[in-house]
Amino acid sequence: MAVTAKKMDATAARLEGMNLPAGGKWATEAREDALARLREMGLPDRRDEYWKYTRPDTLTQADAPEALVFDAQETPLFDGFDRLKVVFVDGVFDAAQSDDLACEGLSIERLADVAQKDIHWVRDLYGALEINGQTPVHRPLAALNSAFATDGVVIHVTGKVSKPVNLIYRHNSNSSDAILHHVIKLDAGAELTVLENGPAAARFNKSMEVDVADGASFHHVRAQGRDHERRAVTHIFGRLGTESVFKSFTLTVNGRLTRNEAILELTGDDAVAHVAGACLGDGDFHHDDTVFVTHDAVNCESRQVYKKVLRNGATGVFQGKILVQPGAQKTDGYQISQSLLLDEDSQFLAKPELEIYADDVACSHGSTSGAIDEDALFYLRARGVPKDIATDLMVLSFVAEAVDEIENEDLRDEILARLEGWLERRRD
Repeated sequence: MAVTAKKMDATAARLEGMNLPAGGKWATEAREDALARLREMGLPDRRDEYWKYTRPDTLTQADAPEALVFDAQETPLFDGFDRLKVVFVDGVFDAAQSDDLACEGLSIERLADVAQKDIHWVRDLYGALEINGQTPVHRPLAALNSAFATDGVVIHVTGKVSKPVNLIYRHNSNSSDAILHHVIKLDAGAELTVLENGPAAARFNKSMEVDVADGASFHHVRAQGRDHERRAVTHIFGRLGTESVFKSFTLTVNGRLTRNEAILELTGDDAVAHVAGACLGDGDFHHDDTVFVTHDAVNCESRQVYKKVLRNGATGVFQGKILVQPGAQKTDGYQISQSLLLDEDSQFLAKPELEIYADDVACSHGSTSGAIDEDALFYLRARGVPKDIATDLMVLSFVAEAVDEIENEDLRDEILARLEGWLERRRD
């Protein structure tokens, strides 16, 4: 009871002075419903099962901790690709820096605009996948997002889109506190690639709901960084139809605190869902990947591949679960989480889980943590490779399995090049 009272007090303190954004009938109802759910469950506490490895304090306190804007002095990620740019500055859409949002095969609108309408297709999806994702594990920061997000994109994909949509998040204010909510609907047979990059804000709360219809394909590549003092919590909710594909990869470097949650439902037969991530942490760095994949159809495949490289006291967390519902026969579920600790001060905390209620399945999970292979290091050094360069080569080899989950070869090369650059700068 005392813990519940403490959580309710913390929730009331966070909500004090916050007002639900004004909007049309559907948006107002969805936001009020999300706020009611948030009040009922309360903001996360370290005593919550899925928050015991990560302190949520700075994500839930009333004011965002300040984060200095960092000048990376490098070409922005994905600049070499032909893509449709959608730019947000401290959580607000910037039309001047964005491209014309017209593109064959899809329509893109601002959440801020469609939320003012009484009737829009997004009313059937906004918050719907987030609500499904609240069972059996509460995700109160996602409910906070659904209640108070004022901006984001609403994308309806009707065909195979030829170029990616690039969501670019720019951080200009040391005290910005951004909440963005994206909704993406792919019709049957449609295909879309979404790229995300940028630090976004001093504190960032983002949700993305993706509804993938029968035979549709959704590809997602995200790079989080580079401002080191930033804090972020993100949720991606996915619902997959028959013979659909959902693939997501996240690269994280820098950041005081990052928590990424992926909650996927495979509801149609023969669906495929892959989620992967690679992070490189140095010093005051805490990175948490929390994944929940539910198989609720026949002959579906899921993969979770996460690699973390940690040093100078950095902390990595992985919590991953595969839930196989009754009747979800012929499920193929794979989960691997691994860390490479470059010193004795860093730590990796893992909680892999399988919960299976079908008898014709092939599911596996594994989690390992270790140091650099001294034999392999000696092999490289014996051939004239300096120790620091040899270590970086082994780091790149270690994260390769996660990066390989990116289907597009050019995007894979871009991510690897950025990883090499980060390692080289740290070496210098």
